[in-house]
Amino acid sequence: MNSHSRYAFRLKRAAAVAATAAALSLVLVPTSYAAAADVSLPLGDANLEETRSSQTLADGVTLTRIVRGTEPAQADQINTTTRGPWVVNVLTIDPHKTRGHLEATYGPDLAKTEKTTDLVRSSGALAGVNASFFTFTGSQQYPGDPVGLGLYGGELLSEPTRDKAEVNFVVDANSNQVLMGKLHWSGSAQNKKTEATLPLEYINHPPVVPSACANLSDQTQCTVPGDVVQFTPEFADATPSGAGMEVVLDEHHCVVRTSTTRGTVLTEGQTSLQATGRDAASLLQVAGQGCLKVTSTLINEQGEELPARKGMFGVNGRYRLTADGQIVVPAGSGSFFARNPRTIAGTTQDGKIVLATIDGRMTTSVGTTMDETAAVAQALGMHNAVNLDGGGSTAMSVEGALVNRPSGATERAVGDALVFMNTPYRSGKG
Repeated sequence: MNSHSRYAFRLKRAAAVAATAAALSLVLVPTSYAAAADVSLPLGDANLEETRSSQTLADGVTLTRIVRGTEPAQADQINTTTRGPWVVNVLTIDPHKTRGHLEATYGPDLAKTEKTTDLVRSSGALAGVNASFFTFTGSQQYPGDPVGLGLYGGELLSEPTRDKAEVNFVVDANSNQVLMGKLHWSGSAQNKKTEATLPLEYINHPPVVPSACANLSDQTQCTVPGDVVQFTPEFADATPSGAGMEVVLDEHHCVVRTSTTRGTVLTEGQTSLQATGRDAASLLQVAGQGCLKVTSTLINEQGEELPARKGMFGVNGRYRLTADGQIVVPAGSGSFFARNPRTIAGTTQDGKIVLATIDGRMTTSVGTTMDETAAVAQALGMHNAVNLDGGGSTAMSVEGALVNRPSGATERAVGDALVFMNTPYRSGKG
């Protein structure tokens, strides 16, 4: 199925069957849990007024708005005031009461960006928040490219990075059970006949031509290492073009064509391998005209394989906020650790999923530091929590309408979103 038909299918589907909660090696420990609804947010002065209003969106799904502080901040005191105000929106999903499920979704293809409100609306979701960190750069040809894990319906379309700051949020849509932590990935392509093997470095990430060989149109003559990348039809209308080698594979991973330049259109069932630098010659040698065994393996923090099964969705974040009820966010400095709008995903000790946004960079809501964000997550009952993309990306939508107030002049287009579908998950292809 090509990227456009897959997108059309997502507009129709309710969502998908039978996958395996056991595969997740969950961090959740079902126990009794005291709700944190009456716990004031640990933000600013202790005597600040705090108001809360809640509404039920569906069975097992509630939206709570928390406003702490009553007076607008001075513009020059947003990063220092102890008087707030803070505006927090909290979406809580109880798997024991809902018939729906949480999943991750992106737009027509992985490389494009779309607003969170549009992703919620086009997927038919009840609600959702922005999710992964993504390339974003305005001049970038592929701005929606996830900077880290991108797992959608069991298809790994972007690998977790080696960055120690990356932490992943994975949900099994069949059970709404969640795994959080640092995932690792490895991939390779091996010729089935000769057993010659080439490690893969990325999935759906534009390869870089080594600067020392930038003027070589024939990358097989380059002696400097380059990149080896697997591409799928979900990435974009065409694979990235430029100097290097590209081998197109059919659904059985057998070579259907080879090109000494990069850039092609992939049809349903096809994938390609691109290589730059001296890896271009290695790809040509490994692929030949034969069939390949292409592997792609996710490993969890316990060193165990995490099979990418139907119904599994995963996004990337930066830094764990809480783990087993304890605040674990590291110390840091600079703009990332200062007050900003924030998006949080977490779980309570009894398995509820909590998605929260904190508005920021405004006199009407100043935002939170990383330490403050972790404290808010803990106060909201998130036994385990992850910091998702924030800043101008922070957005929460219900039925395609904005719930929070983004910090920019308009809502920012993002790479993907975590969305709640008020239907059971059903796998399949249309």
